[in-house]
Amino acid sequence: MKYVVLCPDGAADWPSQALGNRTPLEAANLPNLARMAAAGTVGRALHVPPGMDSGSDICCMSLLGFDPARHHSGRAPLEAKSLGVELSPEDVAVRCNTVTIEGGIMVDFTAGHITTEESRQLIEALEKACGGAGLHFYPGVSYRHLLVIRRPEALRAACTPPHNITGREVASHLPQGDDAGVLLDLMRKSEAVFAAHPVNTARVKAGQSPATQIWPWGHGRRPSLPLFKDSYGLSGAVVSAVDLMRSLGMYLGFEVLQVPGITGYIDTNYAGKGRAALEALARLDLAFIHVEAPDECGHQGDTAGKIEALERIDAEIVGPLLESRESAAGELRMLVCPDHPTPAALKTHAAEPVPFVAWGPGFVANGLRYSESQSRLSKVVIEHGHELMGRFLKGELG
Repeated sequence: MKYVVLCPDGAADWPSQALGNRTPLEAANLPNLARMAAAGTVGRALHVPPGMDSGSDICCMSLLGFDPARHHSGRAPLEAKSLGVELSPEDVAVRCNTVTIEGGIMVDFTAGHITTEESRQLIEALEKACGGAGLHFYPGVSYRHLLVIRRPEALRAACTPPHNITGREVASHLPQGDDAGVLLDLMRKSEAVFAAHPVNTARVKAGQSPATQIWPWGHGRRPSLPLFKDSYGLSGAVVSAVDLMRSLGMYLGFEVLQVPGITGYIDTNYAGKGRAALEALARLDLAFIHVEAPDECGHQGDTAGKIEALERIDAEIVGPLLESRESAAGELRMLVCPDHPTPAALKTHAAEPVPFVAWGPGFVANGLRYSESQSRLSKVVIEHGHELMGRFLKGELG
């Protein structure tokens, strides 16, 4: 048996009057997901443990089959491995977005989806200005970067994810706590470095959002995660455009698939992800496909973009998988499940259950369509989301 787990990040949503009181999943044309639901099991799962945040770091760890309450140590350390940064026991990793703040308002937590090359130049300039003596910046993909601070004690600071405050004033959401001054000082210094940088000069001239500063959040120390094969007895691969998912895969012992043209946004190479997953199944047991686009559109309140992303996922990833040799031979089980909702009206994550559909040998149709409202009619409810993976692999969701 071969296995595919597809995570359309943030795909779940709330009904919208503009869509006739439907969600994007209900409004989109998704014939292949409909085909899966007609022959498979529709249910719902909650990937946010009590008292924890609904971030993708927590929810995707749960979707991969590991309890965040036991294994999660912060978002940034989960991203470090993909950047080639090996954390020592005394390192604290901090996620740093390049953001656009104007008039004290978080205008854009992605700095206009700044390109990787542009953002890299800004982070390298910041490293030159502020790095050294146990403090270093590492450029990532687009607006997503890493700060590593060498310190034996914990970093006592409370930080707000910038995607939680789009369109809101930032003053009351700045880092707080005994060690917040370290981060606030770097934020102030980044403003000066970025303001004078040619990248921002060119972006403003071209009518694009400038990256006005960094925004630190998601700090923590190196996680301790078991290998997926030790826990589930299967080899695996992950395909994703974002460092978080690639690093999670690396910690779990997955092969990280390299696909040209994947961006972490709506313009990503959907078909390439699906092809890479199928090719990986020739030598491995499981492929985990992560698509960031629905989440990014949700954060921007872009319902039309979210629908487009879902329709491309359906046509360019789900469709070819259903027509694959493994599927025809009855040797494929597939699970489609978001990590969390990212309602376009909210522009951030919601700590709510998400709909899933499990298809393939062992799964019995329960007469439901794949949507948020239909999943609430299902008797298949996974209250502890990290248990979903094991039950899916065993074909035991009836």
